[in-house]
Amino acid sequence: MNIKNLIPLILLSTVTVSASAQNNNAKAWKFAAYQTKLLLAETAKTKAAVTKPNLLSPRTLNTKGDLVMVSPKDWCSGFFAGNLWFLYEYTGEKFWKERSEPFTATMELEKTNGGTHDLGFMVYNSVGNAYRLTHEQKYKDDIIQAAKTLITRFNPTVGCIKSWDHQKQWKFPVIIDNMMNLELLFEATKLSGDSSYYKVAVTHANTTLKNHFRADNSSYHVINYDPETGQVLDKKTAQGFADSSAWARGQAWGLYGYTMCYRETGNKVYLEQAEKIAQYIFSNPQMPADLVPYWDYDAAKLGNQPRDASAASIAASALYELSTYSKNAKTYKKTADKILNSLGKSYQAQPDSAKGFLLLHSTGHKPANSEIDVPIIYADYYYLEALLRQKRLADKKPVINAAGTLKN
Repeated sequence: MNIKNLIPLILLSTVTVSASAQNNNAKAWKFAAYQTKLLLAETAKTKAAVTKPNLLSPRTLNTKGDLVMVSPKDWCSGFFAGNLWFLYEYTGEKFWKERSEPFTATMELEKTNGGTHDLGFMVYNSVGNAYRLTHEQKYKDDIIQAAKTLITRFNPTVGCIKSWDHQKQWKFPVIIDNMMNLELLFEATKLSGDSSYYKVAVTHANTTLKNHFRADNSSYHVINYDPETGQVLDKKTAQGFADSSAWARGQAWGLYGYTMCYRETGNKVYLEQAEKIAQYIFSNPQMPADLVPYWDYDAAKLGNQPRDASAASIAASALYELSTYSKNAKTYKKTADKILNSLGKSYQAQPDSAKGFLLLHSTGHKPANSEIDVPIIYADYYYLEALLRQKRLADKKPVINAAGTLKN
């Protein structure tokens, strides 16, 4: 792939960023541990004060600065448990394992929730991390059951897993975000030996590759299919600026999703697609110099638009993994290092602020005027994952840790 268009965005400062990355990484983890203890305390305090006992996990802050909690059925419900497992992975401290287990136990109950396409986010990011780090049988069983549930949403005529049930204006919507839920299926095949999950994941990835991407390798947010014929009826957006625009987090989901699909299949088509998406993102003239994008690349042309730190953290995590597969490894790693440096320098909350969230300035759903310029739990999740991957690469270890039980 021709990467010369990437060079203007990867400034000479990236050399310095790479040299100091390990020191910054250690500081970021110290901050994360400190802040997360605050978020744990705020979560406990909020749970005790609310009248709805099913509110489990912190998601964001509202316009008054109050903590917003969500039930286990919310698509963001598994991220906080995942953050706690990441802290356990980094520190090896039993404290974090003990704090993560109650949040994970609640998410285990979602393994039979067939009303959502987001079981990957919900179960794999919580229970999946728990299994990866402990190898406890119950977590393995949960992953396989969640995958069984998820594939009930697969339509073989369409070739995709259905996304939302509540958006009645579309017959069979499939969103680019859904690429992230395929990792659960790949893992279930490895754990069970049942190839049906793998086949569904590959079919979904192939159909998305065929229909979601434009000639410039940007992605639509929503493809609406006819469930009877598999025909594409509409190409739309829900959270982007316009149907034809490039919603920043959607581009990051695609980058991460196809990088992961290459890891799981070895299909070079997926690697090529991930590189094409990276090229689109990081050669985009609307990308700011700090590599933390505005919420939508086309909306950015209007000026005075909010940033989306979550899109940056997702992309950074993806780039670290992509760097291990690509001939453009140095470029991708330097770019990821620069993103993390920017996030740590200008987007990280001050200690003891933001109720314990790590990153500020994410944008959830701008068209709905929801979660604009606020901390959001999934931004923190992918920030921590990116920090883990950065450290593993610095330590000359595989970027994906599948080592199993940590010893305390």
